[in-house]
Amino acid sequence: MLLIVAQPIPIEIDVDGVARVGKTRVTLDTVVADFNRGATAEEIVYRYPALKLSDVYSTISFYLNHQEEVAEYLQQRQQQSQEIRLVNEHKFDPQGLRDRLLARRAEKLIC
Repeated sequence: MLLIVAQPIPIEIDVDGVARVGKTRVTLDTVVADFNRGATAEEIVYRYPALKLSDVYSTISFYLNHQEEVAEYLQQRQQQSQEIRLVNEHKFDPQGLRDRLLARRAEKLIC
């Protein structure tokens, strides 16, 4: 007799709020982006060998059944990424970075 049992979705949210697939560091963002670029589940597993094929299929199925929610999550992640980039650019001003590095190099050569 065939026993049909629902499997849990292999997506876990880490302490930073990032959705990861299975027990890996591969993000939901990565799997969805590759899938939307036309990659098959097998190709995704080839690119990210830490993933299990069944987890990728389950993740794609989840995505297809919850596209609005996933799109909202991805948009939030993009916004967070931009905010972090701006904070880092403010803390570590890239203007003149090359000049500062060259000046340090010149100081070391003089000494």
